[in-house]
Amino acid sequence: MTLLLRGPCRLLAPHRHATRRPRAGAVCTSPPSSRFIAQPQRRNASSSSTDNNAQQQPPSSSPAPRRTRPKTALFFPGQGVQKVGMLAPWLEAFPTTAVPIVEEIDHIVGYRLSDVIANGPSKDLNLTPNAQPAIMATSILILRILEKEFGFKVDERVDFTLGHSLGEFAALVSSGYIEFEDSLHMVQKRAEAMADATRKAEEEYGGEYGMVAIVSEPPHMQQLIAAIEEFVGYGSEGGKSESAENRSPIEQVLIANVNSKNQIVLSGNIERIKTLVAHVRQFLGHDPRAVRLKSDSPFHSPIMKPAVGVMHRILNGRSRRVRGREGEDIVSWPGLVPCVSNVTARVFGSREEVKDLLARQCLETVQWWGSIKYLDQEEKVRRWVGIGPGKVGRNLVGKEVGMRGKDAVKGGGVWAITDPSEIEEVLRGLEETENLVEEEAE
Repeated sequence: MTLLLRGPCRLLAPHRHATRRPRAGAVCTSPPSSRFIAQPQRRNASSSSTDNNAQQQPPSSSPAPRRTRPKTALFFPGQGVQKVGMLAPWLEAFPTTAVPIVEEIDHIVGYRLSDVIANGPSKDLNLTPNAQPAIMATSILILRILEKEFGFKVDERVDFTLGHSLGEFAALVSSGYIEFEDSLHMVQKRAEAMADATRKAEEEYGGEYGMVAIVSEPPHMQQLIAAIEEFVGYGSEGGKSESAENRSPIEQVLIANVNSKNQIVLSGNIERIKTLVAHVRQFLGHDPRAVRLKSDSPFHSPIMKPAVGVMHRILNGRSRRVRGREGEDIVSWPGLVPCVSNVTARVFGSREEVKDLLARQCLETVQWWGSIKYLDQEEKVRRWVGIGPGKVGRNLVGKEVGMRGKDAVKGGGVWAITDPSEIEEVLRGLEETENLVEEEAE
């Protein structure tokens, strides 16, 4: 079936070199709108501080055009969304673009990760050293297909990027701060360091480690967080690295993620998490639901401290894998699009801040709820596009901003591209909401 649309719809039609697609693209008879021909320009949020090492952009000879579309955020998933066979639909639909990227992925990591993704078994793909690079690489492969097959340009269509934990690496690639080759190498080394830290904790102290999601009613969430902080013995900002690191891993249970107004994730020793949940149920008078997550390591806990050191060493080094960038700083500044940090729930403000926060992110709490609230309430983002495997991120974002799919009333929408069959709907939704903007106060 061929979809016929009126007006400018260039983004719905794959480029002519596309070899195959699951559904036919739009048939366009009108020329592209002028909004699609702006030249790329590296930029950051106006509230960000500038890096002393960044080159200043020369002032434009004419005033910048007034934005005529809703603010848009691109977001990427974290660990847990991996699935055996998740590359297959993309390789089948877009082999010309996808096959070389998959070959590059295998070359960067030094083994046939693509075989693990394609054939599993799940227990192998779920191992942290396989799962993390697999998810991050799949997310960027989808983005590259959007760029090459559909002409999607992040610097023209997106105002902010962010990613959940591991997804922050894909976000930084998409917004021009780190090249894909360097980022995938970092993710691989990060995952290996995390898995090694968990193994050493198990060998030295015994016990089982992992992560458990706690789901509660929104009115109880702040009381729940306070009770957990009291139980584990920390409450101040930065308390993880200061007060908890001297405890043995067997005693450590910490808040790894604040995902939404009714969900947090605990990380650490599983038996101690069970004790904590029982304590909450007994003394708070309500019964939060506890769900064990598909994770073999206690991410974002002090057990992960060795991974922070690994990340600092890599980020303070030089690029060695990107042709033409040999010997240059591994982090570019400024980026093409502002990127929101998991640690601060605000945009990165400098090159050094990217390096510091991206390394610390292994250990610190993921402030996902705070990031979404910041973009929704302060930056007035109205369109949200998830790219990567699984729909967990879309569901979390949609719940917080009160949208799913296109929402003309609110002037935007929340979408996810996890499969080739979803591209057409998402790009059509972006096109149809392109001129739905809120009135700005004078």
